[in-house]
Amino acid sequence: MPKKASRIESTKRRKSEKDSSWTEKIFNHKSYVTFLTGCYSCHWKFRQWEKTKLGSCCHSRTEQVFFVLLVLSFVLSVILLFMWIELSNEYFDLDWAIFLGTGIWVFGSIIFLSILGTLTAYTSLLVVSNTSHVMIVLVILLYICFMFVLFQFWNDMWLTFGLSLKIFAPYIHLCSITVMVFLSWPLTYYVARLEREVRVRRYRMTYYEKERLKRCNIFTRLRALQLAAGLPFLLILVCLYLMPLGIYSPCIQKKEDLGPKPVFFAHRGAPMHGPENTMMAFEKAVEFGAYGLETDVHLSIDRVPFHMHDFDLRRTTNIEEVLPEAALQHPALFNWTFLSTLNAGRWFIDPWRKPFFNMKPLSEADKNRARNQSIPKLDDLLELAKKANKFVIFDLYGPPAKHPLNYSFVKHVTKVILDSKIEPHLIYWLSTHDRKYVRETAPGFQLVGRLYTIKELKKENISTINVDYKNLFYRGFRDYKAANININLYLVNEPWLFSLAWCSRIDSVTTDNIPLLSQLDSPHFFMVSCLPRVFFQAWYRRNLCSGFTHYATVLTSHFLI
Repeated sequence: MPKKASRIESTKRRKSEKDSSWTEKIFNHKSYVTFLTGCYSCHWKFRQWEKTKLGSCCHSRTEQVFFVLLVLSFVLSVILLFMWIELSNEYFDLDWAIFLGTGIWVFGSIIFLSILGTLTAYTSLLVVSNTSHVMIVLVILLYICFMFVLFQFWNDMWLTFGLSLKIFAPYIHLCSITVMVFLSWPLTYYVARLEREVRVRRYRMTYYEKERLKRCNIFTRLRALQLAAGLPFLLILVCLYLMPLGIYSPCIQKKEDLGPKPVFFAHRGAPMHGPENTMMAFEKAVEFGAYGLETDVHLSIDRVPFHMHDFDLRRTTNIEEVLPEAALQHPALFNWTFLSTLNAGRWFIDPWRKPFFNMKPLSEADKNRARNQSIPKLDDLLELAKKANKFVIFDLYGPPAKHPLNYSFVKHVTKVILDSKIEPHLIYWLSTHDRKYVRETAPGFQLVGRLYTIKELKKENISTINVDYKNLFYRGFRDYKAANININLYLVNEPWLFSLAWCSRIDSVTTDNIPLLSQLDSPHFFMVSCLPRVFFQAWYRRNLCSGFTHYATVLTSHFLI
């Protein structure tokens, strides 16, 4: 009986050990690490984990090179992802450029954002798991090609990214300093540990070990590790100390010096709430409290001014359904009878053709209203502006060479505006053609200039300029403000860019996103001017120096052991 009981106990013990080993394999964290390693590097074989000795390396030369490339790809991923997020103000222009080249409306900007986000997550996990893969080389090549294309075809993108740093640089700097302070503790411990290892090994070294040391100097490796760990940290820390000398942000100022909030010109109406350049979009803009209405004007072959931005009718009308063979024809070569029959709103409610990815869903009433929109005449907009007492600013496109108004389109449009009986001061005249005639015939119009010199503006008696925000901020605007020149910026859709304009005392902006920007009660990322003098000084004298001092003090104390 006892033998049988012991046999049963041994059987249970073997079964328990078997179950225990099976459980350990399933729930061991190393199994999950191996699984993640396999997913990202295709190495599915279980690896024995061993503690690496100081001064030695468990990786081959190839793995070391791949790790450097991995870190490089991770840094490029983060930079490009941040840069692309800051370029959200330009997404529509990129999508429109893709449409002009392919004839297909697609959110290319969002696709690029998704790709960069995926690659950043991929490289981040590789860095965390310390795993190399041949795909890293392809990722770096992809980034190089991507940046080359941006340099070749979209140079303005770099200007927008540079402007974003005027807003975010102080915050990036503070976050970087905080990270470096926290990193100083483990880094100091690591460097001190290496130094202690050198001293202990020298003390315990025998004669034979000294002879072998001549062939393979472990001390050189340990010193190299100290240098590789400590020198980059010190260089980065010095750069962060010097960074405030090059940081200028207009949003760092006294609160009482902050100028009034810029007013809004509705770009093609309210294109996020109604089809662009239609009466629905203009009426929505009036409801949102727009200061003025911005639009584009073409003239039909039978001399009727109408609203259209593109140089063909494919994107915003149903011309491809009605007359596909004339889809690429210039809008000014059609007569008004035909243009008035085209539907200019059905495309707007198509989820595959909506102009903005972040548009809010329309109500059923607005969808029905959008479906019935047509191309409006200039007279329709002038009537709305007259009733609502809104300013009107518009780009007047010259007609093609064969058009009957090729040389007299300015005179004709001026006559149409004067016949509408709108208050002349409500018209912001942008066109540079035949300005002498406009000044003599309609002296009440407000002539608007571009980025001319102060001398040229005074000579033309121009008190308002309409400029691209990228060109203005880089060429400077202080001379214009000193000369009491009103500045209107286009195209401003993002809160950070509107905040930059607000802090810079810009008078007005042209925007697609009035509902969002009108909700801002103060600029985003606004910092009072006492921060540069008080907060930064206190930070550098105490917190920042504490990180550096702590690193240097502890390191020195360990060297003297």
